[in-house]
Amino acid sequence: MAVVATNKKAYHNYSLYDKWECGIALQGSEVKSIRAGQVNFSDSFARINDGELFLYNLHINPYAQASYMNADPIRVRKLLLHKKEIEKIAILVNMKKMVLVPTKIYFNKRGFVKIELAAGKGKKLYDKREDIKKRDIERVLKRTVKSRKR
Repeated sequence: MAVVATNKKAYHNYSLYDKWECGIALQGSEVKSIRAGQVNFSDSFARINDGELFLYNLHINPYAQASYMNADPIRVRKLLLHKKEIEKIAILVNMKKMVLVPTKIYFNKRGFVKIELAAGKGKKLYDKREDIKKRDIERVLKRTVKSRKR
């Protein structure tokens, strides 16, 4: 599994719970751009429409060598999941008021582009501050333990 990009803002802005591996419907030049790492997750999200899952605002830069064959960089892309999984996700989103956020985009062992989709709830400002404090405390503890071992 070769991770191309991660959505660091998703981990900062949301409390993430369940995760799914989804396929994505792409054009050939978009796959080449993803291989080159030309992906931007800023403000991307997923939504269910008519029993199908779609990804919005995922920016894939146009491939330079594709000339006129490039697609719109911010077009809506279909995510590929089984119908039962989409129904479970719909229940989570509707009942528990969760948001679907892409967290990673990567190539699996067979060479297909996959997206890790997570269900989460938005964090409040004080939750974000608590997470930063915990991270700082853990970093200081690791430094002290490491220095005492020497």
